[in-house]
Amino acid sequence: MDIRAILAGLAFAAMWSSAFTSARIIVTAAPPLSALALRFLLSGLIAVVIARALGQSMRLTRQQWRATIVFGICQNTLYLGLNFVAMQTVQASLAAIIASTMPLMVAFASWVVFREKLPPLGVAGLVAGVTGVGLIMGARLSGGIDGFGLMLCLLGAMSLTVATLALRTASSGGNLLMVVGLQMLVGAAALAVPAAFEEHVVAMSWPLFWAFLYTTLVPGLLATLVWFWLVGQIGATRAATFHFLNPFFGVAIAALFLGEQMGPLDALGVAVIAGGILAVQISRAQAKTRAAAQA
Repeated sequence: MDIRAILAGLAFAAMWSSAFTSARIIVTAAPPLSALALRFLLSGLIAVVIARALGQSMRLTRQQWRATIVFGICQNTLYLGLNFVAMQTVQASLAAIIASTMPLMVAFASWVVFREKLPPLGVAGLVAGVTGVGLIMGARLSGGIDGFGLMLCLLGAMSLTVATLALRTASSGGNLLMVVGLQMLVGAAALAVPAAFEEHVVAMSWPLFWAFLYTTLVPGLLATLVWFWLVGQIGATRAATFHFLNPFFGVAIAALFLGEQMGPLDALGVAVIAGGILAVQISRAQAKTRAAAQA
């Protein structure tokens, strides 16, 4: 892995994790689902225009349309929609930590449901991840965390896990940016329905403006482009190892920009979760390498 790939992986993890802090700023000043629908509409249109300029086609296969719709609903509508609603009462750092456990959920479901081989290192990583989540939840629950918001965050991570597993073999067919843009437009359309029932009161401010602009362009578009470049350089399995940085970045960015506090148990839990994610991703990469060598 060269220095460019390492820097790209670090940048992706930071951009992905920062989305929770900017979202927290947005939902404290604007209706969450309406703001998210608008974000996806703008990001999706920009992505489609860029994709067309790059020569990508809107003519997708049936499998590509299925992947676009499933991911558009599960990732953009459910996963992010539930998180945006939850972050009205749940801190950005906690939402980021819960979302970061998605690779652990995918590994566990692949192991239990699809009988994918998981080496002992991966099993140890799953145990570590659950332990880390338990440490953080114990500390936060004793501090009076909103249970409903917590449940929404967990449901959001589970919905993204289901989509990831359902589309394990899906391919974009060379239309990566076009598919991503259409997924965002699917999310915008689906969110428009519940958003219509929100109270549309917005407390306009410069922090809201910059947070919305940042969320639309950086986590929404730039992070996606960086991810696909990284996957093209080192492969999806190796690229996914950078997810172990997400708990660290999520907590650090929320502390820096929002002043969210992190106790000793939180710090320990984040470290344990990150170690668990890294162990799981390394073990899955090693298992795929061995399987490819035997094929």
